[in-house]
Amino acid sequence: MAAKTAVREATREVLVFVLGREEYGVDILKVQEIRGYDKVTPIPAAPDYLKGVVNLRGVIVPVIDMRVKFRLPEVRYDAFTVVVILRIAGRVIGLVVDGVSDVVRFAESEVKPAPALGALVDSSFLAGLATQDDRMVLLLDIEALLSSGELNLLAEVAGRGPTS
Repeated sequence: MAAKTAVREATREVLVFVLGREEYGVDILKVQEIRGYDKVTPIPAAPDYLKGVVNLRGVIVPVIDMRVKFRLPEVRYDAFTVVVILRIAGRVIGLVVDGVSDVVRFAESEVKPAPALGALVDSSFLAGLATQDDRMVLLLDIEALLSSGELNLLAEVAGRGPTS
């Protein structure tokens, strides 16, 4: 009798964070650190979603408020507000979110393509929709969320100059 070989389904591990009542996920491999919200140094004439910069062990890190980026109502930062530090496209950026839920591993069968939401909603920044039991997490493609112009602006703010 031949032994059955178990085929392991591919999985993806994501850090799940909360904005309002929704859960969003980013690839855990892009997460460098999770910090409490500290005071940031504002940048004059910066877009409203760019709260400013912080010095993280000698690295100037631009901090983006995801509520503003997603056009959600702004809230007061509190003890649960965190900054998720990500390494994206060779840069380090911080995302201000309402809180972090946990790290979840989704099987590829639990991840569906991003829904087409029509012309009124830009869903190009969604990498997919993950469901597990009764939980639904919108998976973000951070590189798609930030345009090349925004990435260049963030590079300039961090003192690295625009990318080519």
